[in-house]
Amino acid sequence: MRERARDKGRLEDILEYSDNVAMLIEGHTLETMVADKRTYYSIMKNVEIVGEAAYMLSKAFKRAHPATPWKTVQGMRHVLVHDYAHIISETLYDTAVNGIPELRKQVEGYLSETDWEVWASLPDEFGVNAGEDIVKIARRMKNDGMPAGQIARYTGLLEEEVEKL
Repeated sequence: MRERARDKGRLEDILEYSDNVAMLIEGHTLETMVADKRTYYSIMKNVEIVGEAAYMLSKAFKRAHPATPWKTVQGMRHVLVHDYAHIISETLYDTAVNGIPELRKQVEGYLSETDWEVWASLPDEFGVNAGEDIVKIARRMKNDGMPAGQIARYTGLLEEEVEKL
């Protein structure tokens, strides 16, 4: 189930398995990674788990953090799980060397800048009047003194929209 209360743990999983990828790829070139089947499949599995953790984040969290290419992260997981016979080694290597460290940096920021108590207290799913519900919540957050940028991140509203509330 994708609920806000589990987002923090899933982000922590992304960090843990990203660290595994960094440790496993260290000292390897594309050629040595491919030649060492244990390393190759270990990296593959850890990248898959990173993608699964990203996939299981709440939709609200992913909408609130559009700077991260969530669909790309999830897409890699889908390829590793469902199209495993057609994995391109160069893509896996590039993901391990470049994609995972960048994702890790973003996730570290999300973990440190998010007020998890507030985030978890927001409704998991919005009803038919989703836009109205979001605006009401944003107004309450603003009245409580929360900065517009943070409200925008949590609600998916633009910062300019929050400032006009």
